[in-house]
Amino acid sequence: MIRNGSFDTGEHVLVIGLGRSGMATCTVLRARGAVVYATDEKPPEALGETIAQLEREGVRFVAPAAIENIASELTACVLSPGVPLNGELVRHLQTLRVPVYSEIEVAYRISKAPMVAITGTKGKTTTTALVGKLFERAGKKTRVGGNIGNALINETFAAGADEWIIAEVSSFQLESIRSFKPRISAILNLSPDHLDRYHSMDEYGEAKFRIFANQGPGDTFVGNLDDPIVGELAEGEPSKRIPARTVWFGLAPRRMTTLYLRGDRITYAPPTGDPRPVEIMPVSEIPLQGRHNVSNVLAALLIGLAAGLDPEALRAGVRDFEPLPHRLQCVAIQDGVRYIDDSKSTNPGSVVAALETFTQPIVLIAGGKSKRTDFRAMGEAIRKRAKAVVLIGEAADEIAAAIDSKRLARANSMDEAVAIARVLAEPGDVVLLSPGCASFDMFASAEARGDAFAQAANALAAARG
Repeated sequence: MIRNGSFDTGEHVLVIGLGRSGMATCTVLRARGAVVYATDEKPPEALGETIAQLEREGVRFVAPAAIENIASELTACVLSPGVPLNGELVRHLQTLRVPVYSEIEVAYRISKAPMVAITGTKGKTTTTALVGKLFERAGKKTRVGGNIGNALINETFAAGADEWIIAEVSSFQLESIRSFKPRISAILNLSPDHLDRYHSMDEYGEAKFRIFANQGPGDTFVGNLDDPIVGELAEGEPSKRIPARTVWFGLAPRRMTTLYLRGDRITYAPPTGDPRPVEIMPVSEIPLQGRHNVSNVLAALLIGLAAGLDPEALRAGVRDFEPLPHRLQCVAIQDGVRYIDDSKSTNPGSVVAALETFTQPIVLIAGGKSKRTDFRAMGEAIRKRAKAVVLIGEAADEIAAAIDSKRLARANSMDEAVAIARVLAEPGDVVLLSPGCASFDMFASAEARGDAFAQAANALAAARG
């Protein structure tokens, strides 16, 4: 077959993985005139309605075992984010010389609009949502998509050349890009995560670094100078890896920082033109809790400044931003105890950041499905900051070994965990759900886990009231 890489008429494309991104890819490519096949590791009987929807759209479902029957027709294969490159089916298609792309690669190729791409271990979703609001506040037509919850390909397919695409991208999505080239890219931070998929932190970091691999001198990379791994790219030989213009943010002024804190003011040092520092806004106007969110705001502001947005519009956009659900969200107050849902904390670094947010005594609920990460730093933070811990899920034993605390309890359900935490907490304390793990051992999603926590906390209040 002729392979033109345009993903339209004449292309025969196999989409692997039928989650949100996979289904959106099928719909968009069919709308562009491509012949589309779809497959998934789940048995056909578990995909009844999904297959019916695909058939209504003119997409043929092919079981993995039958892919060989259509392999000679394929001009491309598109992976959903959760599908690894080293899977048996993907490797087989590669031996047949079928080009393999990620969904964000296809989304980029069909897009007419410039793109901002944001990645990192923690803070991606909050920062991406904030950047979208800042661009809107500055008068830009804006679409937000990617790992934030809606498929990027839907947004790029609909976007015009006069719009901006703000994309949250994960390491999984970046693994199989080829020409993906955002106008502005940003890496917020890097800490151990997804080590059930990557052999080492180096491999994980290299996946993240692909975000700037195809950029050029007319593009911009935004980096966190405070992060030990990302900051290494700022100077010397590592800096040559970044082909774009680079700007840096940090919590303190340093030689390389373009945006930083000076006292309690966020301050901008323009990299070109008038070099005199410009005050953007006071930290007190940030509506998000935690020092880590100050870093997220710095990243979002610097992205906006790199795009040439008005500083006053950026300040107003930050000030009016509403915190996202399941990220240090207060869901109940009972007998002087605040219940905080941080269910989107799915790695140990996020737990450390959450614990550092509060000055009050903390009863922590943690645990879930481990991603083979090291819990030692999380355990140290728990020993310093939490008065007690309630553990749930498959990783309970691993976390318990890292904590070595006498004030430790275990629970078999979220209702039980909240009930135990309520007994351990006193007026003025915080009960914090910050799992540091994936949710899939007990819940369908991190959102479902957070909802269960909120329901349990409010049920306690209703029972007492």
